[in-house]
Amino acid sequence: MSNRLPLTAGLIAAGLLATPLGLTAALAQAPAANAQSEMKEFQIAKTSKVGLAQALTTAEAQGEKGRAIDADFEKADGKNPTHYSIKVVYPDGKLVEYGIDAETGALYKTENQPIERYFTRLKPADFQNATTSLKDALAIAERKAGGGKAYEAEVEREGKSVQYEIKVALADHEQTVKVGPDGKVVGD
Repeated sequence: MSNRLPLTAGLIAAGLLATPLGLTAALAQAPAANAQSEMKEFQIAKTSKVGLAQALTTAEAQGEKGRAIDADFEKADGKNPTHYSIKVVYPDGKLVEYGIDAETGALYKTENQPIERYFTRLKPADFQNATTSLKDALAIAERKAGGGKAYEAEVEREGKSVQYEIKVALADHEQTVKVGPDGKVVGD
């Protein structure tokens, strides 16, 4: 009797036994989810189908004249798929967090946030005045890191301007690169 479940699961996976809708997919994804929980974020980010630049484009397209200012890569959990959590600030001071699925690129979550919760010294104008966008800073950071895939980014205030801190996933480690509002790598 103890062999019945693995045999049944094997038959389901092989498509030889009918299952309720969704059960086959859930059984097939279980080993992948387990393997993913053992991996570090940068390792999972490297293999995601959707890159951070594409996710930023999707998030910024949700409203008029918004600029992405923060992006976090998140592993899948019980409620959410593997995704990018992207914060976009608008000229009127509104801050919205968008969830972008890292496998499909689809927007799956939108949540308004109070800007004061994240930035006490930064103002919407600081982001609008930066000559380098977060998306441009990603490309600069990836080049500086010698390839790899940018998967997280945050913005900080540096003097009277913004500075981007970007994490890039490489073959066996991650590298952090800082990019100024003028597109120059900081600390070089």
